[in-house]
Amino acid sequence: MLTLQRTGEAAGVSLSIAEQDFESLLAREWLLTNGRGSYASSTIAGCNTRGYHGLLIGSLRPPVNRIMALSACLEIVRSGQEAFTLSSFEFADKLSPASAGALGRFRRDTGVHFDYELEKIDMTKSVYLVRDTDIVAIVYDFTRVQEPVEFTTRPFVGLRDFHSLQKSGAPLASRPGPAANAVLVCNDTPDGCSLLLRCPSAHYQEDPQWWFNFTYRAEQERGLGFTEDLWAPGFFKYRIDAPTKIVLWASLHPSTAVRESERSMDTDIDAVCEDLRRYQENLLDSRCSSGGSLKAEGFGACPERSRRDGQYRVSRMLRLAADQFVTQRQVNSKCETTVVAGYPWFADWGRDALISLPGLLLTTGRFGEAKSVLTTFAAAAEEGMIPNRFDDNGGNAHFNSVDASLWFINAAFQYLHATSDSKTFTQELLPTIRWIIDSYCKGTRFGIHADADGLITAGDEQTQLTWMDAKCDGVAFTPRYGKAVEVNALWYNALMLMETFELQHGGAEPHPTISTAQRVGTSFCELFWNEDKGYLNDCILPSGSIDDALRPNQIFAVSLKFSPLSVYQQTAVVAAVQERLLTPYGLRTLSPDSPGYKGRYSGPPRQRDEAYHQGTVWPYLIGPFVEAYLKVNEFSPQSRKQAAEFIQPLLRHLTEDGCIGSISEIFDGDPPHKPKGCIAQAWSVAELIRACQLISS
Repeated sequence: MLTLQRTGEAAGVSLSIAEQDFESLLAREWLLTNGRGSYASSTIAGCNTRGYHGLLIGSLRPPVNRIMALSACLEIVRSGQEAFTLSSFEFADKLSPASAGALGRFRRDTGVHFDYELEKIDMTKSVYLVRDTDIVAIVYDFTRVQEPVEFTTRPFVGLRDFHSLQKSGAPLASRPGPAANAVLVCNDTPDGCSLLLRCPSAHYQEDPQWWFNFTYRAEQERGLGFTEDLWAPGFFKYRIDAPTKIVLWASLHPSTAVRESERSMDTDIDAVCEDLRRYQENLLDSRCSSGGSLKAEGFGACPERSRRDGQYRVSRMLRLAADQFVTQRQVNSKCETTVVAGYPWFADWGRDALISLPGLLLTTGRFGEAKSVLTTFAAAAEEGMIPNRFDDNGGNAHFNSVDASLWFINAAFQYLHATSDSKTFTQELLPTIRWIIDSYCKGTRFGIHADADGLITAGDEQTQLTWMDAKCDGVAFTPRYGKAVEVNALWYNALMLMETFELQHGGAEPHPTISTAQRVGTSFCELFWNEDKGYLNDCILPSGSIDDALRPNQIFAVSLKFSPLSVYQQTAVVAAVQERLLTPYGLRTLSPDSPGYKGRYSGPPRQRDEAYHQGTVWPYLIGPFVEAYLKVNEFSPQSRKQAAEFIQPLLRHLTEDGCIGSISEIFDGDPPHKPKGCIAQAWSVAELIRACQLISS
């Protein structure tokens, strides 16, 4: 079973492999990140099941332009006439091997560790991703050696865009490295990159080979390309007759010409491990030095008794999980902080980053980085709109979102409340807030404008501007153009935040659009409240037709700081959502008794898109639900206790299934609610952190 453990002062996870079903090990994954959008990830079994898996997926333009550089290594221990393969791969016709073999334990702390137990040899394979640079260290630590053996490791190289798969014949070639125990693998194209492999204590043997038909079951299940050929330039060999440590270094470079300063790679593994440990400890210790940090019952000022408490360890794991999404965006010659929406395939998205910011950065006391995220997105605004995402290669901004700009306003005011940093707010954020409000009133891209009733309407049949944006082959599966309930809840909240700010700073001239707040609140209740249903309509189309399907979007009309609803209406909304949408892992996107409900998220892209917002569970929605539930119950002790029970399954998920140490993007709508989508999602982690704080504060 999985057990929490302490590794030094850091929270870690340890999993005994004994008697574990191999298929279950293939379903559990691990993830390491390095603060620049790069990552390493695979399964606990050590077998890649995704095209996105690999020991080094580097970012040539942080946090985008990601390259799957080093996929895996074939590791073999030879003793006399016997050979023991420690690695695991899946090919078109078989798993090799089809069991965990000599793997005895999996551990995760500053790196990931695989403990192997052979008859006369014990060895731990560790993977460490170096901070702020595209370097991975694979460490083979032989701790018990009762007879001499030969150890070989053969690296499998991709050097491809991480969204694609590779076939034999790709222009890969190897060149001599800076030493006899190093090799440089190059992608010989005009914009190609290179991977430098070096194993200082081993002998490198050139032996170029293509290996065919690596199979990725997760991509096969998703209806995508799922087989790949990988290039192996040679192998590193070492004779072992006593306990020793071997380190294979791999570094990604943006061109095939590696500068001399980079070729030396005089990196010391002990220094790397110490840097990672110190970074992690500094990250965890920041809870004691900031008023915005996690509070109470394991989230507080670190009392000694709390150190022995399980919730204290879980809170530390949540803080470490949050850190994986905090990364750098290269803006011209500078690097600014941003938030990667999810691993393995998302980059930084405006909506996701701004919803995530309070939980990832404010609750954890990372105020400087919160400021950087806000100013980065503010600087990229156009026509009074915050970007929804940046291009995965060129970095160009895309603006196809009606709500990202309103989430920016909400996050900016939360930043002001958490930090009292009025200088940054008034000088760098408030002008953008005013610009957004003016633009939404007068009109901007995609037909976004305030209608005669003051409510925001947006889009048409061809656009998908809300977060429920799944579309395939021109078909929008949740058409929500017109007036969407959460957009107008955010709009009312934004206007009220501005009105409150203006009243508190009477020296400033009131903003001319603030007078619309009261009218918007009245219009919201008249248009969205459905007395017959006892909850809010989801969307009003431009034709006036009403979509009254029970969806979770209405919960924001209760959870946000300012609600236009009466106490009776707020209570009714929470009750309806709790009764028909709440699951152990978050809220369903559609009530199971609604036409079009999809209880399983699986299959090829169109089938998955049909289910994405038609019943699939989104764990990030547990944050607004818990907040709304506590508000209508006046934060009573009983409501806090009940809310703590609501989040327990997600806290178990953090350490027991999916990606160990993180929270999945989505879950199936039907039991047993299997985790799906991205293995680690920023707003899923962020809103769970925020829910914990709300319960404990």
